[in-house]
Amino acid sequence: MSRFHEVVVTTENVRAMLDRETGEVMHPVVGPLVEPPQLYIGPSRLAEQLSSPANAPLVLLDVGLGAGSNAIAARRVSEALERPVRRLHIVSFDRTAAALETALQQSNAAAFDLEGEAGDAARTLIATGCHETDATTWTVVIGELPGTLASVSCGPADVVYWDPFSPSANPGLWTAGAFSALRRVCGPRATVHTYSAATATRAALLLAGFAVGRGGPSGSKQQTTIAAVDESDLEQPLDKRWLERLSRSSAPFPEDAPPDAMLRIRRHPQFGVGA
Repeated sequence: MSRFHEVVVTTENVRAMLDRETGEVMHPVVGPLVEPPQLYIGPSRLAEQLSSPANAPLVLLDVGLGAGSNAIAARRVSEALERPVRRLHIVSFDRTAAALETALQQSNAAAFDLEGEAGDAARTLIATGCHETDATTWTVVIGELPGTLASVSCGPADVVYWDPFSPSANPGLWTAGAFSALRRVCGPRATVHTYSAATATRAALLLAGFAVGRGGPSGSKQQTTIAAVDESDLEQPLDKRWLERLSRSSAPFPEDAPPDAMLRIRRHPQFGVGA
């Protein structure tokens, strides 16, 4: 049992993983079985993308492995589709696999959808770093982000689930620099999905070169964030009214924002040169 992790009960009476170091709960409120489909699987149109004709695998970067909830949800979509369809390659990142090990304990496995074949896949992932079926390859990269993003060797990312701890607990992963590192490993039609709707998070994504839009609600959050390499892949891109709110914000930028951050964002192609 990990001394850094504990399974707790959320306000919705579901079990979720608490990280004792940060004091944060993974998939708070609604829990690990509800939030991944609502926040990540559905908005990324994963089933639709896997069903489209393509020779290359769809590469999904799962940033923040945690208890494995996002990766397991994505993997279930891939495994359930009738063949032949596009292969899915999930690459999970985290400092440690300890939360996943805790979720795999017999008393916890059902709450984290890790019984049966999914649990076997997760145990193999921990033991060998990879699990593979005819439909899905799942690999894990253990180390410090964002540096480990450069280790991606399976091709550019098509979809990113950005789900590390919050900016207050892990500020280094919500900077313009971190998102610039991510942008370098993204393909031309990649989308990035995250639970944070903070102004500084959206500003960091814009400074890194992404187009940025509003995502739907999740749990207690009225909005989330979706970013894209190509603005046409956003259903609700931020507009000039958001720029006005940015100029009034008390915490508008990430910690590594350049002195001319506001000017750079105003000149982002999403808003028009000289906006």
